[in-house]
Amino acid sequence: MSPIVPPRGTQGADASPRADASSGTAPPDRAPAAHGAGARTDEGAAAGGPTATDVGRDPGTAPPGLRPAEALAALRAAEARDGAPDLSRRRDLLARLAAELKRRADDIAAAAAADFGARSRIETLLADVLLVADFALHARRKLRRWARPRRAGVPYPFWPARAVVECVPKGIVGIMAPWNYPVQLALAPAVDAIAAGNRIVVKPSEHAPRCAALIGEVLAAGLGPDMARCVVGDAAVAADFALQPWDHLVFTGGTQTGRRVAMAAAANLTPVTLELGGKCAALVLPGADLGQAAREILVGKALNAGQTCVAPDTVLLVGHDVAAFTAACRAAGIAVPETALLDDAQAARLDRLSAGALLVPLGPDGPGRRRAIALATAPDDSALMTEEVFGPILPLRPCADLAEAIAWIAARPPALAIYLFGADTAEEAAVAAGTRSGAIVHGRCVEHVGFSGLAFGGVGASGHGRTHGEEGFRALSNLRARVRHGRFSLARMFDPPRGAMAERITKRLLR
Repeated sequence: MSPIVPPRGTQGADASPRADASSGTAPPDRAPAAHGAGARTDEGAAAGGPTATDVGRDPGTAPPGLRPAEALAALRAAEARDGAPDLSRRRDLLARLAAELKRRADDIAAAAAADFGARSRIETLLADVLLVADFALHARRKLRRWARPRRAGVPYPFWPARAVVECVPKGIVGIMAPWNYPVQLALAPAVDAIAAGNRIVVKPSEHAPRCAALIGEVLAAGLGPDMARCVVGDAAVAADFALQPWDHLVFTGGTQTGRRVAMAAAANLTPVTLELGGKCAALVLPGADLGQAAREILVGKALNAGQTCVAPDTVLLVGHDVAAFTAACRAAGIAVPETALLDDAQAARLDRLSAGALLVPLGPDGPGRRRAIALATAPDDSALMTEEVFGPILPLRPCADLAEAIAWIAARPPALAIYLFGADTAEEAAVAAGTRSGAIVHGRCVEHVGFSGLAFGGVGASGHGRTHGEEGFRALSNLRARVRHGRFSLARMFDPPRGAMAERITKRLLR
């Protein structure tokens, strides 16, 4: 068993902050005016990189792209000229987007590896390419049913009126995406928007510049300049983006930056979908197979080196001790993620979070910024136990019983997910009744984000609004009421001029 070691920050390893002037310290809130799987952005959270045509090209040499206002104006002009796309055109656009993503799959994997310094090819292909392509094809298959007007009940005094609710496009949707799943978190909301008949402007993160360039190319080839634009730039561009009068704004990032984005959007009364984050707890209950639970949690933590907004953040051990869970983690054989931390700023942030904690690495670190997963114990009031980890550190906390675990979760802002291992029906019901979260998942971590028909989103500090599937389609649609009145109805008895009959009927209705 490896010895307990002090936090990396006390050893001087990879602790230097990013020299980039647009960088801050914590990825959840590094962008001053804007901020996978969900995800996190850092400074210029939704800021994309320069438009390079080659994934190996130095992004600093790329020419600047459109400003947010110019992109919005271009699509407003296309909307005025061509109107909203009909269902057939939307289905064609979704198919083209899926095909273009698959065609550029190798380029996207190479770009992500270059942006991160090391990123698992399989993770990129599954989470950034195939997931979005599957979402697009799922929406294409279901679109006609989703778009069908829904009848609404009509009270009998208004019979024979007929009423329906129809889904019509909102107009132009702005999408602010982070760096951790750069393609997924830019284009999964784009699928919802296109399915709903909207045009889109995407703002990728400048901290994944090669991916940002490819996003622009995929949008141009798959959707065309009359349906989609890509805006690249730093935090100042992200701030300007949030201030534009979009018909809807989708933002993925940190809670504090999400508040600022919402405030900026409020000036234009722009509705906002916020996908934020939080501390997603994993409860290991007495009925769990400890070895299986440890493996499932580590699989979720290793994905993208823990840089995932729905990654298991803290393990609450009910009926199991820390030593037994640590042994089970070692036996799982999952130690060093295939993906690196994005940059030195992320490494420095993790060092700050883990200061004062006891860390038990599951193996030696890999090359570069590929850090081994480290189990950790720390006081409840420490930064590690109060802030979102967003990296390959897994805090462990023993709980005397399920009630204590529920109280620990309830005392913190609601997260995107709660993971359960070994819960029976009554225990799962107790967690559901005593906590708030975007999802409760039993037996596995993170994968529910890839369910194309399942709504995804948070509550409270972890966000509001939903993406993915039919709920994402409806969130980016204007649910317009349509009513057709008949020539006669009882309600017309109350039309002026009113007589004694109207008075008698009103009194009778009030009994």
